[in-house]
Amino acid sequence: MKRLKTFGAALATGALALALAACGGNGGTVGGSSAASDDAATGTTYKIGVLQLTEHAALDAANEGFVAALDDSGIDYTIDQQNAQNDQPTCQTIASKLVNDGDDLILAIGTPAAQAVASATTDIPIIGTAITDFAESGLVADNEAPGGNVTGSSDLTPVADQIDLLQELLPDAQTVGLLYCTAEANSEVQIAMAEEALDAAGIAHERYTVSSSNEIQQVVESMVGNVDAIYTPTDNTIAAGMATVAMVANEHQLPVIVGCDTMVEDGGLASYSINYYDLGYKAGQMAVRILTEGADPAEMPIEYLEAEDCQLIANQQTADEVGVDISGLEGAEIV
Repeated sequence: MKRLKTFGAALATGALALALAACGGNGGTVGGSSAASDDAATGTTYKIGVLQLTEHAALDAANEGFVAALDDSGIDYTIDQQNAQNDQPTCQTIASKLVNDGDDLILAIGTPAAQAVASATTDIPIIGTAITDFAESGLVADNEAPGGNVTGSSDLTPVADQIDLLQELLPDAQTVGLLYCTAEANSEVQIAMAEEALDAAGIAHERYTVSSSNEIQQVVESMVGNVDAIYTPTDNTIAAGMATVAMVANEHQLPVIVGCDTMVEDGGLASYSINYYDLGYKAGQMAVRILTEGADPAEMPIEYLEAEDCQLIANQQTADEVGVDISGLEGAEIV
């Protein structure tokens, strides 16, 4: 199988034309880097707010990468970390707080978080991350030319190659269940991409949706006996509830191909995955350019990770439970 054959094209399409929408504790301000820099020398300390949609490993990693980029830049900063626990009204409340605090820049992790902050201010620069398509989500006018106060880094993943991986590991699969949360526009985009790839492969598919994490177990149970495999994208609700998905699916030997590495670590079978720490780091570098160089978000294209940065990853324990041989996955990280 030719791996990552479609991701480069998907990135170019997402950046140029296709409209595509994907992960701390509450509160707390910590000191930033004390490394030498021109800004530090002049006594400049930047005030940064962070609104993270919910707690799960991928979004946590993006947050960590963002902070690491700030530290590595040598700027002085304070940071107010806020988590909405996957609740949209809480997103809006926190967004208003960060704007009223007069932050110099706000990081929004996850599409609903970014939408809440963008609705609260058109003046404060906003960096978004863990968002598949900024334009489709209504955050920017165009991914190449945002045109407002929002820019950031996209977690567009190689969906078509993930479906190729499903075919490689599960050549007898005739019907695939597509699992996602209807509240996440970015998931709709990835599901449409998966359907296109499955159609091209001649594999039947059916959508199975949840509106909240409370429905995950029941919906996965409804898939047993009706599909041969499950595909789920970088959906924040599903990622946060991946342990529940795996508990049901693995018990019934129903393999799950997932959108990112942390979902594999939480019980999914395998994925081609971007690295969310690197994604957050890229967002942090963009933030530093805005704060220290006067870069204008309106003129900063949405940034993507490179195709070669994707990692093939598989879960050996899950493979054993569902009866799938992963020994032929060359170069895969086995967890």
